Amino acid sequence: MFKNSLKLGFFLGSRQIYRANIWTNILIIAVMVLTFLNLVFVSGILLGLPEGASRALKSQYSGDVIVKSLETKNYIQKTPAILKYLESLEEVKDISPRYLVGSKVEANYRTKTNPYDKSDQVNATIAGIDPIKEDAVTKMKDFVVDGEYLHSTDTNSIMVGSRLLAKYSRVQEPGLTLLDNVELGDKVRIKIGDFSKEYTVKAVVKNKVELVSSRIFMLDTELRKILERSDYGANEISMTLNKGSSPEKIVEIMEKSPYANLAKYQTWQEAQGSFFKDIQLTFGILGNVIGSIGLAVATITIFIVIYINAITRKKHIGILKGIGVHREAIEISYVLQSLFYCLTGTLIGSIILFKFLVPFFDANPIDFPFSDGILAISASSTSIRVAVLIFTTFLAGYFPASIITGKNTLDTILDRN
Repeated sequence: MFKNSLKLGFFLGSRQIYRANIWTNILIIAVMVLTFLNLVFVSGILLGLPEGASRALKSQYSGDVIVKSLETKNYIQKTPAILKYLESLEEVKDISPRYLVGSKVEANYRTKTNPYDKSDQVNATIAGIDPIKEDAVTKMKDFVVDGEYLHSTDTNSIMVGSRLLAKYSRVQEPGLTLLDNVELGDKVRIKIGDFSKEYTVKAVVKNKVELVSSRIFMLDTELRKILERSDYGANEISMTLNKGSSPEKIVEIMEKSPYANLAKYQTWQEAQGSFFKDIQLTFGILGNVIGSIGLAVATITIFIVIYINAITRKKHIGILKGIGVHREAIEISYVLQSLFYCLTGTLIGSIILFKFLVPFFDANPIDFPFSDGILAISASSTSIRVAVLIFTTFLAGYFPASIITGKNTLDTILDRN
């Protein structure tokens, strides 16, 4: 019985779609396309904010795997041996050791006329790097906005992070001290403990990773000499892996190696902690709330369209019932109409989304202040939203048809209320 009703319902539904006004069909499908995009696109943009920041932190700071010194140690013990071991792993592509130390950076001290004036200085982390190795891991050269990237002979030059300079700060935060009137070629004085020396500002590094743009970079050979670190003990080791290699596998290998207790080994996700995941969860909830509003609008639209269609064809429905067509077949015809609009709109929306929007935003991320926003969309989350959309559309098609077909057959034929 149901099989026959399904066949007849499909026939009736397809005939109604075929005979309907083409502009009405286009308008309803357009509503479903926009509803699908609203459900997926808005949440994708919101999730893309923390996702973009997370990717930037990976590509511009930590790499695929990062090694850090133990909390009880000032630097990574037996760094040369660990570096040699990492280089022997076929999964590891590039490695960049970094030497870190806190410092005070002072500017404009030559032009200060009153000895009682407040010093123009900031506290900053000095990072000693090998310019070639660092660029191989983090592409740091691409983030030099002024000046030239460090060379291996620049022993008296530094690169300054843009977050330390007033010139590159959009808004002066309360209580935040920045270096003012510092240009390329200017001298700044760096103090590390009892050590004090002038360095020339050769470049300004600017990106959206605060750990990078709030540091000062100099040659690792120069900083090791200042710190008298003859054992080459680094504070951080960032690395990238060959395509297809697993960061988890490298961490597991190092934790089983002879150097397991000499440093802390983390994948890029572990290094970021739960901060970005918590933000993604919050933005995901917000995206679902916004999307549910659009879903409700689309559901009501489909309900009204199907209900009006059934009302205007009430006499025809009564005649169908009078000649023996089961009400189930009529209800199926209207449900199939609503599902046709939904599936067609979803298909067109998916083509627009995955063929055009996702590649576009990957190539042209949105320039937000703290990250490059992308369109973070997964197949699983999209499938769930499509399923919800289909279910609500099914209900929107079934209930109005059920209301009309549930009325007395003779009253329906005679158009009685």
